[in-house]
Amino acid sequence: MKRVFLIVLDSVGIGALPDAAKFGDAGADTMGHISRSEKFSVPNLRALGLGNIDGLSYLGTEEEPKASYGKCAELSQGKDTTIGHWEIAGIISEKPLPTYPDGFPAEVIEAFEKATGRKTLCNKPYSGTEVIKDFGEEHLRTGALIVYTSADSVFQIAAHEDIVSTETLYEYCRIARKILCGKHSVGRVIARPFKGKEGNFTRTANRRDFSLEPYGTTMLDILKENDFDVIGVGKISDIFAGKGITRAVLSHGNAECMEASSALSKENFNGLCFINLVDFDMKYGHRNDADGYAAALSEFDAWLPSFMEDLRDEDILIITADHGCDPGDVSTDHTREYTPLLVWGKNIRSISLGVRNSFADIAATILDCFGLEKNNISGESFYSQIRG
Repeated sequence: MKRVFLIVLDSVGIGALPDAAKFGDAGADTMGHISRSEKFSVPNLRALGLGNIDGLSYLGTEEEPKASYGKCAELSQGKDTTIGHWEIAGIISEKPLPTYPDGFPAEVIEAFEKATGRKTLCNKPYSGTEVIKDFGEEHLRTGALIVYTSADSVFQIAAHEDIVSTETLYEYCRIARKILCGKHSVGRVIARPFKGKEGNFTRTANRRDFSLEPYGTTMLDILKENDFDVIGVGKISDIFAGKGITRAVLSHGNAECMEASSALSKENFNGLCFINLVDFDMKYGHRNDADGYAAALSEFDAWLPSFMEDLRDEDILIITADHGCDPGDVSTDHTREYTPLLVWGKNIRSISLGVRNSFADIAATILDCFGLEKNNISGESFYSQIRG
């Protein structure tokens, strides 16, 4: 029985990629900015070798790091959750997913309104907290759905839970997902339920993503086809539209996902446990809250030793990210950055993995770990370098 735990620290980038300027992200550095906060304390990640990664020596290096360490560049033409996770799973996206800086065209909105029987409000890029502040009262009064987007390829629908039940909102998202195809195939349709009264609206934990199905074979598909378990924790199943997943654990937020991961570490399964910790991105990166971001990473760091203690001799832990979301820059958008790569296990060597050409090297390595051919999966395995 072999288990791999792959943890994605959503948006924990570690410095701008060479092509970051093309994405409007020159100088982006999520880790650099949060490390200046008084809330930042990551001794356990440092012990694994975080500071030994090229460009992170300011965090402090270890003479004998416990893990193999390196960083990954992104080959795909994007910087969002969907494209980042797809690349981790082995798909390189050569074209960016569509974005709508001027809002969605009439053909999309009219089809959505006709199918749902509700009018829409906003229809432009907006902050998720600001949009309910500015349009929440009109939504309560009219029942019209708040539709908005961001710099990412997303169609977001906000509705008050007293006006639209969460299940009905999810159904509206399914309707939108069917409409948004072809040239309008956005990466994600996102349900954004909220509650409260005017002047005090807050988003609830009932967010749900309805993703575009991956347009190629991923490592998840190959593992599942070969009768391995593929457990998705947090929004992993949503990101892959359920494709290649054998069990979905739909936990909300970092604390719930870490608790679920700890429980899974004590279970017998044979395969991959793929975990997304969303709070770094959702609660802090997009809000430009560097202190909150730093505190959240410190909480993860404090949890890590107890989780590692439960791992078995043959288990492998991989820690990485899917993009950046620099809380120290002027925007609230994702940022085009390198991502960290830490690989630990009781039978894993501690070496420098250097700078990987693609996130997809992780997929190739995981398949290699299970003795599976990578078929059309992109990426180069580093498993032979790290196995003890």
